Order: sequence, then structure tokens, then C-alpha cells
Amino acid sequence: MPHTEHRRDDQFSISTDPARLEMAVIHRYLTEESYWAKNIPLETVTRAIANSLNFGLYAPDGQLAGFARVVTDRATFAWLCDVFVLPAYRGQSLSKWLMQVVWAHPELQGLRRQLLATRDAHGLYQQFNFQPLAAPELYLEIKHPNPYGAETASTESSNAVN
Repeated sequence: MPHTEHRRDDQFSISTDPARLEMAVIHRYLTEESYWAKNIPLETVTRAIANSLNFGLYAPDGQLAGFARVVTDRATFAWLCDVFVLPAYRGQSLSKWLMQVVWAHPELQGLRRQLLATRDAHGLYQQFNFQPLAAPELYLEIKHPNPYGAETASTESSNAVN
């Protein structure tokens, strides 16, 4: 599918063109400012982006202002993740607009299930019909707290030797 682009009157834009993404900015935000991906390696971010539907949010000068990533099969399921608007651009309803554009994307229509996890943005996502799990007893997870931390890396390297 061709890349999509949307523009607001104030010249902010959203694009699905992966060539426009500023990997260094995305990686820096995820590793330094997010609570969910502290110390994530650049190679992991690059691989995740390569295998996802991505939405870059751009300021009028073309600089990356925000980002959202959707892990999806483009037919039945979508997991929204790595959503952020850089601090300098907050307070302009950009996160709300980003969500409108994401969920209007042609490849995300008619899905059976859309999921996300958030610690602090419930109000934003509830505006887009997200609710707590209706049947949490059906869901299972394997959770690896801080898989990118130094403690995990040293454990993994010592296990690799054994």
C-alpha cells in the first residue's frame, strides 16, 4: 500500500513513509524518556519499526515531533505501541490528531481486536473507544521487566557462555 500523508492547517503533518522517520530521535526518546523501553538497543528499535506500520508526526519545519507504531497483521489484529509527542510539541492536540489518523488508516479497518497498554494516558485512548479488557481472564502474558537493562544484559551474556 502506498504511504499516506495528512496535513493540518498549522502545517503539522503525519506520514507513514518509513524513509522520513528520524531513527535517532525515536531511539533517544524511547531509551531516555519512555517508561516502557528504557535502554532499548537501537538495533531492536530499527527491527521493530521495519516490521510495523509506523506514523511519523512532523512539525511545520519537517522535524519529527512525535511517533506511533502499530504491530498488525493488517487483517484481524493491531497493537498500538511506542506512542509519543516530544515535550516541545505537547499541548497542541497533536496526540489526539495522531490517534485519529492512526485509527482511520485503511489497513486498520475491520479489525477484530485492537489493543494497547498505558500507564498514564487512559483519558486519551478512551476517546477512541478503548476500554479495560472485557475478559482479562482470557489473556496471558510472558513479561520480562526491563529486558534492556544492564542487569539483564550481563545475565544473558553469562548464560550464553554456559
